[in-house]
Amino acid sequence: MSKTELPDRKKYILSIDQGTTSSRAILFNKEGEIVAVGQHEHEQIFPRAGWVEHDPMEIWENIRKSVGEALSRAEVNHHEIAAVGITNQRETAVVWDKKTGKPIYNAIVWQDTRTQKIVDELGGDKGSGIYHDIVGLNLATYFSGPKVKWILDNVEGAREKAEAGDLLFGNTDTWVLWNITGGVEGGVHVTDVTNASRTLLMNIRTLEWDENIAADMGIPMSMLPEIKSSSEVYGYGRQKGLLPGVPIAGILGDQQAATFGQASFEKGMAKNTYGTGNFMLMNTGHEPVISENGLLTTVAYKIGDQKPVYALEGSVAVTGSLIQWLRDNLKIIDDASESEVLATSVEDSGGAYVVPAFSGLFAPHWRSDARGVIVGLTRFVNRAHLVRAALESVAWQSREVLDAMNADADAADVGVHLGELRVDGGMTANEFLMQFQADVLGVPVIRPKVIETTALGAAYAAGIAVGFWDGEQDVIDNWAEDKRWEPCDDREEIERQYRNWKKAVSKTLDWVDEDTDTE
Repeated sequence: MSKTELPDRKKYILSIDQGTTSSRAILFNKEGEIVAVGQHEHEQIFPRAGWVEHDPMEIWENIRKSVGEALSRAEVNHHEIAAVGITNQRETAVVWDKKTGKPIYNAIVWQDTRTQKIVDELGGDKGSGIYHDIVGLNLATYFSGPKVKWILDNVEGAREKAEAGDLLFGNTDTWVLWNITGGVEGGVHVTDVTNASRTLLMNIRTLEWDENIAADMGIPMSMLPEIKSSSEVYGYGRQKGLLPGVPIAGILGDQQAATFGQASFEKGMAKNTYGTGNFMLMNTGHEPVISENGLLTTVAYKIGDQKPVYALEGSVAVTGSLIQWLRDNLKIIDDASESEVLATSVEDSGGAYVVPAFSGLFAPHWRSDARGVIVGLTRFVNRAHLVRAALESVAWQSREVLDAMNADADAADVGVHLGELRVDGGMTANEFLMQFQADVLGVPVIRPKVIETTALGAAYAAGIAVGFWDGEQDVIDNWAEDKRWEPCDDREEIERQYRNWKKAVSKTLDWVDEDTDTE
């Protein structure tokens, strides 16, 4: 159905944003503006040090509540919704029984590090790069595949059920789609290329599951969802649900969705999302660039039958969650909004640096043996300096990622360096951080008017699939700049501080060993 053939009553796209801390339903109009939101947080479960879990049933219930709230607040019914898009926390693995519809274990979250021994065993003598050229990723606890292996190895009866064809696996996009399209009564078991590219199981060039890697991990192929594009009709809302007959037509992993929502469609364009962690993606075009500098090669998006578009990604584990840690664990602030006031109450960080390697370092280091440090302390340093150092760490970590991206772009002859950085996520409200980020990177930092770009990107993918929007040009036309921060001129001082940052990072390494590792 073309855009002009859509009935006039189809006025909205619904985006389901299943995130790390909450699930949201956001209703968008044709201009890409937010009409209504429903949101519910879910419990963060920490059974042991380094373990992070979510209850998939709680997530599904929260999605149902959020959808109901969004529709109610907008006084909209399902007849007015053209399509539904799904975006999700990536790498968080759910395994469930397709006969009962119940998970056999909690979802193991992307931050979880329990699979380190599995990762070490799989890597063997070849190490973390064993699958790198095939999947574009280094073998790490971050990704879904080893989490599935852990569940099959540790949950009683799981492997037998899996080999009998009774278990299904998916990141949370697949879990949501399966439930929304019927669950045990004909639910669709599908994922998109962006989520599949985060499992360690998909060939980055063919966009198909790699049977040899799945066999290495002991994962039956029958568990794996069908891989489809990011923008097509996968199925329809179940008749007994809130969205009966509504096409589910877009899926993008959260960071790829933000890239899409930021209209980063040209080679060399990049966005950075400031959430629980930081995730910078640079569009590298139709050919995958295999990183030699600690970055991930990922699918950015694939629209229907069009060629896939790839990206380099730098994933930083701890940014926004560092401010939560200052609030909840150290109690040196009462609210995250205080961080900007405190940071700007002092001229600099007083020589202090905070490196939040709480569960190791992600890009570009990939060091699971690292642990967090605060260095450069003197009697002069007070809580304002520490808060400022924490915020500055967000920018320094992103600088490390950008340096790696530029090095990979040079090596692959991508032909462009970053000229500006588009930003989104909750921390972009912190204007001190945004200015410091521009200073550190040496390029303008730009915040769009709609900062909910993750949900918006999934909405665009779904809307394009059903003709609600014509294509990428409509996304470009709807994107609008809200604020821009220009970098400072004192490059010498920035580079001096960056050298100190690198020195601080070096102090985090080799911390975990047989004598000190109690995790």
